[in-house]
Amino acid sequence: MADLKTSPSASSSGAKPKPPRRRWPLRVASWAWVVFGLVIILFLVYPFLVSTNFMFLFGKSPSLADLENPKVERASEIYTSDGVLIGKYFRENRSPVRLSQMSPLLIKALVATEDVRYYEHSGIDLTAVLGGFWASLHGEKRGGSTITQQLAKNLYKIRRQQSRGALGYIPVVSTIVAKTKEWLTAVELERHYTKREILRMYLNTVEYGSSAFGIKVAAKTFFNTSPDSLKPEQAAMLVGVLNNPTAYNPKFHPAAALRRRNVVLDRMAQAGVLPKAEIAALKATPIVLDYHVEKHIDGPDTYFRSAISQFVDAWCDSTGHDMYRDGLKIYLSIDSRIQAHAEEALHERMKALQNQFDNFWRNKGKDPWVDDEGNVIPDFIATQMKRTESYKTLANHYRNQPQRLDSALNAKRPMKVFTWKHDDNDTTLVMSPLDSLAYYKHFLQSGMMCMDPFTGHIKAWVGGLDYRFFKYDHVKQGKRQAGSTFKPFVYLTALDNGYTPCDRIRDQRVTINYVENGKPMEWKPDNVTREYTGINMTLRHAMARSVNSVTAQLTEKVGWDNVAKYAHKVGITSPLLSVPSIGLGSAGDVSVYEMVDAYSTFMNSGFRSDPRLVTRIEDRNGNVIKQFDPVQHRAIPAETAWLMTYMLRGGMEEPGGTSQALWDYDLWHNDNQIGGKTGTTSNYSDGWYMGMTKDLMTGVWVGGEDRSIHFTGSQQGEGGRTALPIFGKFMEKVYKDKELDYTPGHFPAASVKIVKKYNCVSESEPIRRRAEAVDTIAADNLLEQMNSGSGIPDSVKGRR
Repeated sequence: MADLKTSPSASSSGAKPKPPRRRWPLRVASWAWVVFGLVIILFLVYPFLVSTNFMFLFGKSPSLADLENPKVERASEIYTSDGVLIGKYFRENRSPVRLSQMSPLLIKALVATEDVRYYEHSGIDLTAVLGGFWASLHGEKRGGSTITQQLAKNLYKIRRQQSRGALGYIPVVSTIVAKTKEWLTAVELERHYTKREILRMYLNTVEYGSSAFGIKVAAKTFFNTSPDSLKPEQAAMLVGVLNNPTAYNPKFHPAAALRRRNVVLDRMAQAGVLPKAEIAALKATPIVLDYHVEKHIDGPDTYFRSAISQFVDAWCDSTGHDMYRDGLKIYLSIDSRIQAHAEEALHERMKALQNQFDNFWRNKGKDPWVDDEGNVIPDFIATQMKRTESYKTLANHYRNQPQRLDSALNAKRPMKVFTWKHDDNDTTLVMSPLDSLAYYKHFLQSGMMCMDPFTGHIKAWVGGLDYRFFKYDHVKQGKRQAGSTFKPFVYLTALDNGYTPCDRIRDQRVTINYVENGKPMEWKPDNVTREYTGINMTLRHAMARSVNSVTAQLTEKVGWDNVAKYAHKVGITSPLLSVPSIGLGSAGDVSVYEMVDAYSTFMNSGFRSDPRLVTRIEDRNGNVIKQFDPVQHRAIPAETAWLMTYMLRGGMEEPGGTSQALWDYDLWHNDNQIGGKTGTTSNYSDGWYMGMTKDLMTGVWVGGEDRSIHFTGSQQGEGGRTALPIFGKFMEKVYKDKELDYTPGHFPAASVKIVKKYNCVSESEPIRRRAEAVDTIAADNLLEQMNSGSGIPDSVKGRR
């Protein structure tokens, strides 16, 4: 029995122990189940984490409100007061249209090419996804995105910076997250919208190249047509460019675009959209473009565009809107018909005036840039060139290389330049930068603005000859001395401080003593003719005749400080020097914009209306967001304002009035009344006319780009011959336009009782007869001088 027992020593020394049981297969299986469970959990939880941007890892996804009201960038549009679309502001030029306004072939081509199972899936095409994955394993590139997924990506910008979370900066992971958001958003889009609505949004949002977003702009850009008028081959081309708007742009890559278009046509054949024979014929046709790209700020080149931009930008900043994204509808006070009449009148007169100007200096054998003695300014063009940005750029590029700089300034090349000789106002000439500058310096410039004085609504704004070539705006940006058009502010000051239109001041040589900067000074103003009639003139007659000596004396009586104060009261905003010559317009530079504003105060019963370009702004659905009502405040008493209008009528009604060249124009129906004032600076560098009718206030300025460029005599250079004809032509066109509600007639009656004496014919007979006799002689002499240069008919004398 003892032998049968196993001793410890024997067991430990001789017998082998049993091997341990192998447990690793069981462990692997356990881990596999854990991983599988985690994958299941992750599959269920991951979409929730992505959609909620868990711990800011995944970035923002579209909310329910975003899905129901997608924010699509849309161009803001500018409309005139008569409803004419004249321009747009945009970053992405897009004007959505309904699906019914698109060609059915366009829709079928899109589905056949981009998502053949579009009507079968619910946002994600698993067949296409698996096919794309399999193709990528074999080195092929095949997209699996559905139309709905592409819409999700384009509509909500889910791959852009603002949609990234922390994981969005990790390669591969960022792509997976973005694709997940596309899928989730696509499914939500399919839940909230019908298939037709998704197609409409897609075609209205995608980019087609050449800054064209949406099918309406694309059809116009490439074919100058509308989406519902697209031909089959045109629809195929536009669908083809969606794959790569740059590589398949038919303007810049016609061969690639043609190949891609034919691929789309083949897909249309496979889907049975069109018969194969017709498809074969279409593939044989070339791509024919009618190409026109709308600019970032599209529409006619107008001088008031920058004023609109500044105003609307400021409003958007204060309200949180975006002029380049929100699809606003911006309505202007500008009337397209009045604007056209103003442009035509200015162009017609300036074309003729430029011819006179060129002949004038050609006969003198000089360039028009002269000093006060009439001598040509040496090195004028070289000096002006150094002030230009192009010169500064070249000088910086050729620093310390004067010979190369000089060579660049004199290098000739073809240039498209402005000309009055062609109907489209442009031509191509071969010239150097210096030649170009000299060429442009020969042109006279002009600015014109017309406003409704009762509302402040600006009806026309012409800032120059042609914005394509002359960017400088001579309505608001440009400021020049106003000459005699500033005199009414002297008479305004007098009338509001005890004077009447019938008070008299003698036309005589005068010396005015004053102190400037602590030093005694004297000023001896001259009349334009250097003659003094000795007439004891009424204030109305003196202003109508623009007599410097009377204005200077009146300025001294009322105080030049007060003249500046009253000018600022009624609308002048530029700084003015308090000097005796302020009444003659030499105390500061002012703009056409300011002058029209100030004169309008006279017509508006003493209320000043802020000039206004924008009248209202609507959202993309036509709802009014903001109405800009006229802003008015009392500037001067109503009686004073009416008397000033009466004074300005004197230019036509008083003997020798400076506005009487207007008799040449077809304006005198219904016993029409017109008020106005001419203005000319001392060396004829600036010509002005401020003209008013019962409905409109218009200001016109004419002059050279530089003050040294001008006529040298009154026969050619005074405002009555340069600026007044523009007003005359303009009002002729306005009155003849039967679509406009502007007719000749009398000024409105005074809104208050006029206490001051203004009808000056009730004086004692001897004084009246003597004054009339002398005035008649002087008036006839003046008219005779005017007739010699301006062609004013003799009938004018009979109509004094």
